[in-house]
Amino acid sequence: MKMVTTSLLAKLSRIAAGLVLTAAFATTSSGASAETILFIGNSFTYGALSDVQSFRPSTVTDLNGTNIGGVPALFKAFTSQAGLNYTVSLETQPGSGLDFHYDNRLALINKPWDNVVMHGQSTLDFADPGNPAKLIEYSALLADLFKLQNPNVEVQLTSTWSRADQTYQVGGAWYGQSIYQMALDVHAGYLLADGNSSNINGVIPVGLAWNRAMSYGVADTYPYDGIDAGKLNLWATDSYHASNFGYYLEALVIFGQITDLDPRSLGLDEIAGKELGFTQDEVRILQQIAFDQLAALQVPEPPVYGLIAIAVVAMLWSRRRRRGD
Repeated sequence: MKMVTTSLLAKLSRIAAGLVLTAAFATTSSGASAETILFIGNSFTYGALSDVQSFRPSTVTDLNGTNIGGVPALFKAFTSQAGLNYTVSLETQPGSGLDFHYDNRLALINKPWDNVVMHGQSTLDFADPGNPAKLIEYSALLADLFKLQNPNVEVQLTSTWSRADQTYQVGGAWYGQSIYQMALDVHAGYLLADGNSSNINGVIPVGLAWNRAMSYGVADTYPYDGIDAGKLNLWATDSYHASNFGYYLEALVIFGQITDLDPRSLGLDEIAGKELGFTQDEVRILQQIAFDQLAALQVPEPPVYGLIAIAVVAMLWSRRRRRGD
């Protein structure tokens, strides 16, 4: 009985997922207006030290006029291939936290967006690495403004990755710790920012996806002695920014969380991966890591026996009330 019920639930889940995809394609094909999304960030958004920075800049709107494609252009390519209609904009500043954008760029960004994806400085705070206080304060201020412009806006934060230079180099804020620790600390800071504001709708776990790639043995953990055979280097040449692989993984995780679509649905012939020179196997494993990371953060459905127990308790409670117990 349990096996049959579980199978039925799985089938219903697949049907529901199919209906969501069908609705998404129907909306696009019917000529409905595009959904808007704004990316706010720094070099980790615009793809510094990689080919991603110059990837398809004509497909997105760079509000600063610097002709950048970056991770937002990868997101645009993914959504177009998925049959979704997004108008994508970005506002970036190298080496900045969200305080910079709030203090200097409100005229560009304070508009009624449907979605906003943003992140702060990679160590959380230049002056006090690891301290999320500034991120917490300014993410809430920005989210409040976006909510005033559009009550239905979805604001999400992107938690970034561990920097090898901050971990392995003397003087780094995470020197001597595990390569995984910086991403964990940064993610914890973003969770605090999310919890602090009712106008922030979640944290996109990019740094945790990098950790997962390293723990799987797919990505190298120590770039200073060369890259192990068969492994990817997620960092750029400075072991700080991302490589093409690192930014691609970032974009996949963002795509999956924003759209609720499986990153693997993009397929092995995904266009952006081809243009960046990836093999099908590289595309496959990066899509799988993005999927696994997003799936790991989902709240599992209660087991069948749990559902039955809940129903029984509800029935007994109802009977007690009728008897006046």
